[in-house]
Amino acid sequence: MPLIPFADLPDDARLWIFAARAPLDDVDEPRLLAAVDGFLKTWKAHDRPLTCAREFRDEHFLAIGVDERASDASGCSIDGLFRVLQGIEEGIGTSMVGGGLVYFRAAGGMVLSCSRHQFELMAIEGEVTGDTTIFDTTLTTVGDYRTRFEPRARDSWAAALLGQARR
Repeated sequence: MPLIPFADLPDDARLWIFAARAPLDDVDEPRLLAAVDGFLKTWKAHDRPLTCAREFRDEHFLAIGVDERASDASGCSIDGLFRVLQGIEEGIGTSMVGGGLVYFRAAGGMVLSCSRHQFELMAIEGEVTGDTTIFDTTLTTVGDYRTRFEPRARDSWAAALLGQARR
């Protein structure tokens, strides 16, 4: 079966991270995962099944990995994944595809998101700092996801958004 546990993916497996703009509740999370699992169980590239897995965490983040040792994910097969996610968005009431937001963990542990500009303003006001945990949705391998998904802002791409507040 091509759908395997996420923990069984090798560190060099290819990765896509999708972030829900709004947190998914106990009704919408199973809807999303059922649609994704249905797709992943039959996901193929060039008529070859893809060995893949998914993980959902923190009410926002869907990580999908493909072990490309047996078969590479093709452009058309990746487009199919995006179509599934776009198709479920209305049913779950939030966007999964699209970027531009910074996701971070607030002082109380809650996951919040805002635009890059808002994050910069929050840094100036001292509401976020270099020690704020962000979620790096730009990672492209499972190994990086396992070790670097929640860095401090100062240790990530978001450091550039800290601007004057870093000094």
